[in-house]
Amino acid sequence: MARKPKFDYNLIVIGSGAAGSPAASIAAQAGKKVAVIEKDVFGGESPNWGDIPIKSLLHAAQLYDEAKLGSRFGIRSNTLGYNFLSLKKWKDTAVRRTGAGNNRNYYEKQGIATFQSPAHFLSPHEISVSRRHLSAEQFLIATGSTWAMPDIPGIKNIRYHTPRTILDISRLPKTLLVLGGAANGLEYSQLFASLGTKVFIIERAARLLPDEDEEAGLLLAKTLSESKGVGVLTESKILSLQKDGLGNRVKYLRGGVEKSFRVDEILVTTGRTPTVDIGLENASVAYTPKGINVNNYLQTSARHIFAAGDVLGTKKHLHTALLESRVVAYNLLHKQKQAVDYTASPNITFTHPGVASAGLSEDDCIKRDLNIKIGLAPLKMIARSNTSDYRDGFVKIIARRDNTVIGGTIVAPHAGEMIHEISLAIKYELTTNEVANTPHAFLSWSEAIRLAAIRAGTG
Repeated sequence: MARKPKFDYNLIVIGSGAAGSPAASIAAQAGKKVAVIEKDVFGGESPNWGDIPIKSLLHAAQLYDEAKLGSRFGIRSNTLGYNFLSLKKWKDTAVRRTGAGNNRNYYEKQGIATFQSPAHFLSPHEISVSRRHLSAEQFLIATGSTWAMPDIPGIKNIRYHTPRTILDISRLPKTLLVLGGAANGLEYSQLFASLGTKVFIIERAARLLPDEDEEAGLLLAKTLSESKGVGVLTESKILSLQKDGLGNRVKYLRGGVEKSFRVDEILVTTGRTPTVDIGLENASVAYTPKGINVNNYLQTSARHIFAAGDVLGTKKHLHTALLESRVVAYNLLHKQKQAVDYTASPNITFTHPGVASAGLSEDDCIKRDLNIKIGLAPLKMIARSNTSDYRDGFVKIIARRDNTVIGGTIVAPHAGEMIHEISLAIKYELTTNEVANTPHAFLSWSEAIRLAAIRAGTG
C-alpha cells in the first residue's frame, strides 16, 4: 500500500503577481506539485490595474501630445481630439494582449492547483483556504501590498482614488489633486494633464522624485508646470480635506502660509502597506507592519518559507519582483543557495521625458563620502535633439576615481530604453573609457551616454 505524502504540495505560493508567478511556473516545470493562492484578481496588480494599464494610456497620451505640437514640423493638428472611453478601450485591449491579467487559466494549464481565497497560516506547514486546510513542504509569500490611507484630517469623510481605482472613472475630471510626487504620482499627473485635466501635485519633500537625482526632479517639475500647466507644490503639507459640493476642498501649508483650493477628484499615491495579515506568527515568520524580514536568499525566519516582492516592504519595481521570484525558485530547487543581487537594477519613471537611473546617485555618493567623478551631458549637445526638436534632459554618469562606472541617471524621451547600457556597465564594472569607446549610432539619443562617459573619464 502506497504511503500517503507527508504534505499536500511541495510548494504553495501565496499571491499570483510578479513575485509569485515565475517561482510557481519554474517549480511546476521541475516536477514539483504546486498550488497558487490568490485572494484578489489572478495576475496581481501590474497587469490588472498597475503597470500595463497606465503605461498603455501614457503611450496614447504621448501620441496626442506630440500630434498637438505637430505644427512646428509643418503638421496640421488644430482639429485634433480624443474620446476618453475609446482610450479606456485601448487600455483594456493592451491588458488583454499581455495575457497576464485575470490569468487563473495560465496556472491550471501548467498543472498548478489554484485557489481564489484569502490564505491564513495555521502552523509553519499548514494554511487555511476557503475552509480547507492545505499543507506544503515549502511556501513563497508574495502577497504584495496595498495603497495606504494617509493620515490627513477629513480623508475618511471624502471619496478619493488610488492608482487601483482612478482609471475606472467614466469621465475625465476637470481638476485633480495628486498626493505624492514620486514616480507613480508623476505618471498619473502627466497622463491626466495631457488629456486636459488641471492637475495639482502636493509633495512634502523639497523636490519631485525625491529618491532620484536632484536635477531629475527639478527638470520634471519644470516640464510639468511649463508644458502641462501642472501646479507643482513641493515642501507642502495638507492640513485637511473636506467635501465641497460635488468636489473637495483642500487646505494646505506651504512656506508657513495656509492656502486652499477646490478639486473634483483626489488621487493618493503616497505610500503602501505590505499585506502581512495572513497569520505569520503561527508560522514563526518574523515581520513588522513595514514588511517581512528575509535573508540574502529571501528566506524568512522559518527557513522553508520564502518571501518576495512588495511584501518585503521595499520600494521596488516589477522587474525586481520578477528577479526575486526567480531567485526563490532557484533556492527552492537547490541545496546551494543563491543570494539575490540587486546591483544595477534600473528605476524608471514613464513620463515624457522619461527618468531612469541605476546604481548610486550623486546623493548616495555624498552620504557615503565617496570620492567620485561625474560626467554630465545635456541632450542639447547631441544632434538628435535638433532633429527631434527636444533639447531638455541630460545623461549623468558617476564613476570612481579609477573610472569604474557606479551609477547613472538619464532624463530623456527614451530614458527607459537607454538606461540598460549604464546598468550593464555597472554590473560588469566597465570603465568610462570602455563605455565611451563603444560605438554609438549617430542620431540616436544614446550618443549622450557616450558624451557623459567621456566627461566622467576626464572629470
